[in-house]
Amino acid sequence: MEKDQLRAKIYSKIEELPTLPSALPRLMHLMEDQATSASNVADIISHDPALTSKILKAANSAYYGFPQKIDTLERAVALLGFNMVRSLALSIGVMQSLPSGIGSSRFSEEGLWTHSLAVAKGMERLGKAGAAGTGKEHSFVIGLLHDIGKIVLIVFFREAFLEALTEAQRPETALLHVAEQRVFGFDHGEVGAMLLERWKIPPVITGPIAVHHATEFPEEGDEVDVALLRLTDALCQNLDMGEGGSLTPVAIPEQDRKVLRVGETEIEDAKQHLEEARESIQGFFRSLG
Repeated sequence: MEKDQLRAKIYSKIEELPTLPSALPRLMHLMEDQATSASNVADIISHDPALTSKILKAANSAYYGFPQKIDTLERAVALLGFNMVRSLALSIGVMQSLPSGIGSSRFSEEGLWTHSLAVAKGMERLGKAGAAGTGKEHSFVIGLLHDIGKIVLIVFFREAFLEALTEAQRPETALLHVAEQRVFGFDHGEVGAMLLERWKIPPVITGPIAVHHATEFPEEGDEVDVALLRLTDALCQNLDMGEGGSLTPVAIPEQDRKVLRVGETEIEDAKQHLEEARESIQGFFRSLG
């Protein structure tokens, strides 16, 4: 099948997926208003009981480590902050809208989300160093959603995706995104961006996801976001956090370190931070699921 035909088929399959919970567009818009209060945010989320329950469950997980139980949405917003609650709501909404139970002997849903959560946490940490300044509010979401294209591929193109997984285990290929390019003509980053664009997720999130396996920086978009995602993704693969589907980890890209202006000290700090968070990341995945 030609690349354009396959792309059209992927778009048609994406149309079969549910839309995001209706609270999310309102929530994202509301949080752009500086006059928004914790009660405003809590009121919108409260109209979706499933979303409410999962946000409270996530807020009470060991990932955040609050000493006292958070039992109301307003308290969760007050303690976590608007940006993190928005990130949680968007991430949970996306996970709810995707099919589950999609594993195979070579690919596990838990492995994917554990890796994605590690990347999200690593981006938060590294985002406070170097050129990334004090960190960006969308870094967590980019990290958590960067591999969702794999779910689209295994759900709708299972045999072809399993073929790519098999090829990625061969030494001459070794990397899943390289195998995907050979099998599909594009990789899971591009597919994930197609899905997120369909759900009207802002370009600040979809852009880095689309190109996180590209070797060059895009002409448009934030180089820092792209570099932060690529470097953290590679770091988590090297730490064997979750599953990426490749035989060998991606090399930590030197060009991204230069863009971010992070040195060995910052890299080692991020590694230690992720190792210490390994257990809480597992618990956080269970709270989101």
